[in-house]
Amino acid sequence: YHLVRNDPKIRTYISRQDQSLMALGYTEHSFSHVCRVAHSARDILLTLGHDPHDAELAQIAGYMHDIGNIVNRQDHAHNGATIAFTLLEQLGGEPEDIATIISAIGNHDEGSGFPVNNVSAAIILADKSDVRRSRVRVRDTINFDIHDRVNYAVENAISYISEDKTTFVLKMNIDIQISPVMDYFEIFLQRMLFCRKAAKTLGLHFQLVINDNIML
Repeated sequence: YHLVRNDPKIRTYISRQDQSLMALGYTEHSFSHVCRVAHSARDILLTLGHDPHDAELAQIAGYMHDIGNIVNRQDHAHNGATIAFTLLEQLGGEPEDIATIISAIGNHDEGSGFPVNNVSAAIILADKSDVRRSRVRVRDTINFDIHDRVNYAVENAISYISEDKTTFVLKMNIDIQISPVMDYFEIFLQRMLFCRKAAKTLGLHFQLVINDNIML
């Protein structure tokens, strides 16, 4: 993981893909986001007792999962998998490991993806649970952009696996003066159903808790 994280080419592409999304008005997708996803995906697999090697592959996939935005937001998962394949080959990665990583990257978007393996499932849960106010870059847009409004309304969010290791819980507090809970479901319901599929792949239930109410 550290070899990948410190590679200057990979860092350049991650930085530049976030610049592209900034120009489009998207929430933050830079190092703060990808590192959170990397560490969370690793921790999910380790908590469930999976092979530490698979956990490291999840960490690498999490770090590189949004790199395809450098090409275009549309199909960024597929483009990212192709880019990651080339970069990891250049770094001397093993084919089995590269295959696992690029399948996770290529399947992390709810529009066309599916949790095809444990690493993929961990990436999906880690990525979709990174909802926070600090990802909104321009506060002027929260009045008319529903995505920015919903993200900005999230005062805090945590995700964890229950003590009995049966449930993945995403728990958040939303300021309903900024955004009603229904707005969250309007834009994130597909993502939450995607998380339920990912949790099932890992043998877990998925639970969404908003303002102390179980929503899903």
